[in-house]
Amino acid sequence: MDRMTAAIAIFIITILTFIGAVIYIFSFVALLKIVFGMAFLGTLLVFGMFSAITAYAKSYRFLLIFVGAMLLSGYGLYSVYVWNPAGIATVIGTFVLAFLIFVWYISEPDLSIAERFSTPESLMKNGNFRAAGRKFEKKGDYTRAAEAYIKAEMLESAAWAYEKAEKYREAAEVYEMLAEKHGDAYYWKEAYEFYKKAGDLRKAAECLEKYAMDEPWFWEDVAEIYEQIGDERKMMKALECALEYYKKEAEEEGVFWEDVAKLYRKLGKDELSEGAWVNFARYCEAEAENDPAWYRHVAEAYEELGLHERAAEAKKKYEEYRAKVISKSD
Repeated sequence: MDRMTAAIAIFIITILTFIGAVIYIFSFVALLKIVFGMAFLGTLLVFGMFSAITAYAKSYRFLLIFVGAMLLSGYGLYSVYVWNPAGIATVIGTFVLAFLIFVWYISEPDLSIAERFSTPESLMKNGNFRAAGRKFEKKGDYTRAAEAYIKAEMLESAAWAYEKAEKYREAAEVYEMLAEKHGDAYYWKEAYEFYKKAGDLRKAAECLEKYAMDEPWFWEDVAEIYEQIGDERKMMKALECALEYYKKEAEEEGVFWEDVAKLYRKLGKDELSEGAWVNFARYCEAEAENDPAWYRHVAEAYEELGLHERAAEAKKKYEEYRAKVISKSD
């Protein structure tokens, strides 16, 4: 038996011994008085603390609720003291009923009492599309929920409901509406994702293209999709956009010359690709002076340039560096 199991066993035995002793020395009623008394005292203290907090925050609606609960706990504690079982049962019943009402309320917190007892169809008929959408959503009828949300101009909720209904094209269309309405590139990315799930790669590419105007490192992904659907003209255009982005980045951080070189090659501009590989090799050689791990990339650059002897020399330096690292770790 481990320590935790032993501690639990000792605790249970202690509690049972205490219960048995109270019943034997006093009575079963005395045990009930102790249990209910401690319970009501605990709720009295808790609700008293919350009453003080809400009073300080000037949240008078919640203060009223907590003060009522505190008074009810006090009455329960008094009923235990004078041993009034009917009073105890009344307090417990009131707390249970309040808890059930609370659970019912938080199940649909943004609906009024009248809306809770109305059918979604009647709410739609009365033009209360927001509440109808919530009711349809709770029923699991996500398609009709989405339709209600669109009428209520709750487009993000509509997109979510279409996603739950696995109607990805409709979800994508709603995200397009959101992108045009708010001018936020994030929604173009979402539209792309859902058009892709729906199998409409052309629409997916068009949405990702609009997203790439704000996030240009996605131009290569745009080009890849256009390549998949056989639109070479748009693929080349996307590659040109990606090239412009990486050329600017390479001027600030030389590691991007590798991306520039690969894009030039995809565009059929071999001479320019070779020049970019030279720039990348120079950048890597400069980095390798401080971190020999870069000799691996030096070797790769020279291989691309067809300078096999210089590639082999760089690779040798990288292998020597790697061997030293392994020997130190051993």
